[in-house]
Amino acid sequence: MPSTPEIVRTVGGLRDRVAAWRRNGERVGLVPTMGALHDGHLALVRRSLDDCDRTVVSIFVNPTQFAPHEDFETYPRDEARDLGAIGAIGTDVAYMPNAGEMYAEGFTTTVSVADPSNGLCGAVRPHFFQGVATVVSKLLLQCLPDRAYFGEKDYQQLLVIKRLVRDLNIPAEIVGVSTIREPDGLALSSRNAYLSDADRKTAPLLNAIMRQVAEKVAGGVAVAEAETWGRAQLQENGFDPVDYLEVRDGETLAPITDTLAPGHPARVFAAAYLGKTRLIDNIPVARIL
Repeated sequence: MPSTPEIVRTVGGLRDRVAAWRRNGERVGLVPTMGALHDGHLALVRRSLDDCDRTVVSIFVNPTQFAPHEDFETYPRDEARDLGAIGAIGTDVAYMPNAGEMYAEGFTTTVSVADPSNGLCGAVRPHFFQGVATVVSKLLLQCLPDRAYFGEKDYQQLLVIKRLVRDLNIPAEIVGVSTIREPDGLALSSRNAYLSDADRKTAPLLNAIMRQVAEKVAGGVAVAEAETWGRAQLQENGFDPVDYLEVRDGETLAPITDTLAPGHPARVFAAAYLGKTRLIDNIPVARIL
C-alpha cells in the first residue's frame, strides 16, 4: 500500500533497520540517488521492490563528485516531492544523511577504480568517478544490501561500480536497469530540468544522431569515420562543446579503432552541452539493428 517511507538520517539508524529485516530473513535492495527523482529512478525502485522484500532509497547530493565550477549548489532538490514519489510505490526507507554524517570532520579516505574510469567522462571530469566510487562504497557498507540498482544511462558509472564491488569483495549484487526515455528518445535525467524550451526541442537529436552512428558502424563503416560524422552532426545542430562521441567495447569500454567485428559487443557513448546543460547517453549497437 502507498505510504510515506520511514526517513532515516544516520548510519546507525539505517543499520538498525536493516538488521531487523535480516533477523526476519528478508532480502534488502538499495537504490542510491541524488534526489530530483524521475521515472528513471522510479524504474530502479520498482525493480528493487519486485526483487527484494525491503527497499531502501538513499537521497544524498554527493559533494565529492562535483568540481568547484559545477552545479552542486544549484542541483535540483525537492525532498517532499521525492518522498511522495517513492512512498507512492511502496518504498520502505528513505535514507537521507547530511554531509556531516557521510563525511565526518577530518575525512580523508577516497576510493579510485582504474580501468573502467579511464576515458569518456573520466577524461573530461577527472574528479567524478573517485567521488562516485567513494560515496557508493560508503552506501553499500552502511546498508549491506543484497542488491543495489543503477541505471544504464550512466553506463560507465555502472561498470565502475561493478568493478568496485568485485575488487573489494563487497557482498552485494549490482543490477543494471535499462535507460528510461521520453517518447522522443531523450534519456531521462534530473539535469533535463535545466534545458530551455528551445534546447528541449533540440535535445532528442543527441540520441537520434547516436543511433545513426550505431547504424553506420553496424553496417561496416569504419568506427573513426562514423565518430567524426557524429560529432560534426552534433555541432551542426547546436551541441557545443561536444565532450565526446565514441564507440567503445560494451564490456570493457576499450576503444574500437577499426570496423566492428561480427558479434563484437559495442556501444555508442556521447556527452555534449546544450546551452549550460550537459547531456549524456549511450546505446548498444546490436539492439537497434
